[in-house]
Amino acid sequence: MTDDTNKLSHQPITEAVQRVLEQGSTAVLITLIEAAANVGAKLLVAQAGTTVGSLGAAGLDEAVAKYAASFLNSREEVRTFKVQEVDPGLVDWTDAQLLFERIQPEPRLVICGAGHVGASLARLAAFTGYRVKLIDDRAEFLTRALYPEETIELVVAAAWHDAVRDAIGNGRGVSVAVVTRGHNEDEECMRAVIARHPDYIGLIGSKRRTNIVLDRLRKAGADETKLRNVHAPIGLDIGAVTPEEVALAIMAEIVAMRRGGKGASLSAWRRM
Repeated sequence: MTDDTNKLSHQPITEAVQRVLEQGSTAVLITLIEAAANVGAKLLVAQAGTTVGSLGAAGLDEAVAKYAASFLNSREEVRTFKVQEVDPGLVDWTDAQLLFERIQPEPRLVICGAGHVGASLARLAAFTGYRVKLIDDRAEFLTRALYPEETIELVVAAAWHDAVRDAIGNGRGVSVAVVTRGHNEDEECMRAVIARHPDYIGLIGSKRRTNIVLDRLRKAGADETKLRNVHAPIGLDIGAVTPEEVALAIMAEIVAMRRGGKGASLSAWRRM
């Protein structure tokens, strides 16, 4: 197979991967990396179960497509499997190996409020590999002199609700941290957030302050299930005091939620 032919054979896969990323969705790209034949063949399995491409055998494609769902649920990014692990019944592929790779957009964080905590959180999130949208209604808080990072998008809000809604989009792969300067701003942002379906919602403030905002949303008819999923107060309990420490506590909880972590001390077993 010539290089040009190989590029053509993988073109549908490349286009499908691009669609997944544009839609903010998730998929698994499976590559046959060791086998008697068809090494390099690829199959893309979308989260909905639809497929593009082929590994060269209908039975193998079917088994791998079914197994892809468990890989997506595992939160792993990449892993090599023997075909026997996927389906022991595929005896013709006993020695074959598959590379599973998660395909998804880079993680995104929408931050409502560019005060001390919001500013620290934006910089930390960008450093951690997140694409950030930092929103505030005060233009002087959102200048490139303050945020030279290309992965931080600055959004001056004419209206909090509209700016937050547009920033979240369909919510896939999006975490939202509401860290504004007051109850009214918090509530306006939260109305927009609750109407969407982001992966994570966090609201800063004391128990009393966050309860006030959540109670207002509840009285306004917000879905109780969505309200229960709000992390309020936001972040893990690390005894944070400074804005930078609070940002670290928030980022730690966001990463834990994304990766399926428990947020506990890794050395706790030593003291049991």
